[in-house]
Parts: sequence; C-alpha cells; structure tokens
Amino acid sequence: MATARPDKPAPGLPTPPGRRPRRAAPPRRPLTQEAVVEAAIGVLDAEGLEAVTMRRVAQELGTGPASLYAHVSGKEELRELMLDRVAAEIRLPEPDPARWQEQLKELAREIRRVYTSHRDIALVSMGLIPTGPHLLDVAEAQLALMRAGGVPKKIAGMAVDTLGMFLDADAIEGTVYYAKAPAGEDPHEFFEAYFGQFREYFAALPKDRYPTITGMVEELTDADDDGRFEFGLDLLVRGIASYVKDADRAEDGDRAEDAGSAG
Repeated sequence: MATARPDKPAPGLPTPPGRRPRRAAPPRRPLTQEAVVEAAIGVLDAEGLEAVTMRRVAQELGTGPASLYAHVSGKEELRELMLDRVAAEIRLPEPDPARWQEQLKELAREIRRVYTSHRDIALVSMGLIPTGPHLLDVAEAQLALMRAGGVPKKIAGMAVDTLGMFLDADAIEGTVYYAKAPAGEDPHEFFEAYFGQFREYFAALPKDRYPTITGMVEELTDADDDGRFEFGLDLLVRGIASYVKDADRAEDGDRAEDAGSAG
C-alpha cells in the first residue's frame, strides 16, 4: 500500500531547469510597539503622513493590520507615538539663566530641524497636548528656560503653547511649499522662480488701489525662509522677555507700596 508523501520539496535537490532558485525568506523581527513606530516613521519619511495607515505599516512589517492592534490602539495613537519618537531626536540644553533667550531660540531651531527632517510630522503636533515622555521633555526644557529667565508662570504657560504653534505652522508651511517643487528640481531655484512670479504680479497691481503693497513688493516676496523664521522667533522671544520687565516693575511697585505703608 502506497503511503502519502509530504507536499514539499525534498532538501538538497537542485533547482529544476527553467525555474528560478528560491530565496530564503528573511527572518521576521519580533513585532513590538517600537518596531511598529519605527516602520511607521519609515513610511512617513518616504511617502508622507497620509500614507501612514495601519494597512501600509503592516505591509512594511510583512504582517496583517490586525496584528498591529496588539501594540497600538489605532492610527491616532500610532501618530502620537511617531511624534514622540521623533521628539527624542531633539537635543535639549542645560538652562543658563544668563542666556535663556538665546537658548530658547536655539531650542526652537533644533525643534524645527528635527520636524522638517521628517516630512509633515508637524501636522500631528497641531492641536495635540503632549503626553509622551519625549514631548514632555521638550516642554519641560522650554518652560525651564523661561522660568530661569524670570518669566512669570502664567506667561510661560501660555508662551510654550504659542511657540509650539509657531514652530508647527512654520514646519507645515515648509512642507507645503516644498511639495510644489517638481521631482529632481533644486527646491531653492524653484522657489526663487516661484516667488518671482508673485513679485511680478504684485508689481502689476493698480497702485491707486494697493499703494502699500505695490510699494513693498521686494519686502513681501523675499523667499528667504530662514530669515522669516528668525524674524518670527525673535519677535516671540522679545515679547516673552518683555513680561520679565513688567514683572520686575510690578514687584518694585509692590515693594514701594509696602515701604510707604510701613512709613
């Protein structure tokens, strides 16, 4: 009586003529939350945030979407974990009260550097209250710098949110602009030509209706992204610092009032 044979190739046999040799499948790495997040960031960097879906990340990991739910509850949590993982790349300063304003600017530049190196990750940050450990580290550093410089608690609490909105908006706008550049074209050359078109348009506007705009064409169409960022950052930090002076004046007034009452 014939016995059934297993339906699989016998080991050691050569590849039959006309067939390609089979490659051994690479060993799968263990599926962990960290692996899921790293794969999602890889998709983000290559294809943008909209491409980061549970299905697409699962495909990257060589598994099915259902297996991801053991590690993240869904797309929203995955995006928050991605942002927190990206925030781990931000280098944080040791607060120096004598340099708190410049350090606050340096930290802002560092956040911008990291966010813009990961496509449109800043879209996740918009409207998000930080709860992850690395995002909290960044918020702690910003607040510590302001408090070391004498910024009142209430002002520091609002300023950290305003700084966040400014940095998110700058990073997102940069992503939108760079997406306009055709593949393979130098973005800086493209933007010079891009803003040149608007320079011509604004210059051609009716001067009697738009006298201020037509008189400021060069200033309005300057394509220096870094310069505009630095201006906005300086504007914010100067504004925050002004509250330190106001707090000092209020404190001096309180002391004078106490002295007058004692006399």
